[in-house]
Amino acid sequence: MTRRVVYLYIYYRIAPQCSERARRAVAALMFELEQRTGIAGRLLQGAGDPTLWMEIYEGVRDAASFSALIAELLKSLNFETFLTPGSRRVTERFVSPSE
Repeated sequence: MTRRVVYLYIYYRIAPQCSERARRAVAALMFELEQRTGIAGRLLQGAGDPTLWMEIYEGVRDAASFSALIAELLKSLNFETFLTPGSRRVTERFVSPSE
């Protein structure tokens, strides 16, 4: 049985005073993920809300391992310190209905 390709959409709110440090942390996260998995992420910002950020990772074949790697890297970056108080990272997973 072949694993379905998963598309991860991860959104959260960044504290405005942390935006530059958070941007560098996300760049480091995405660089490391691409080096280790070959999957390049994209970072988007809310059109009307610059504190709302979304990371997109497409073509993930092993979502559990990929998510575990993200968690490991986020911990090493102390990423939670950049989030707006009360905010958290929320991950939505999508698959193609035709697979």
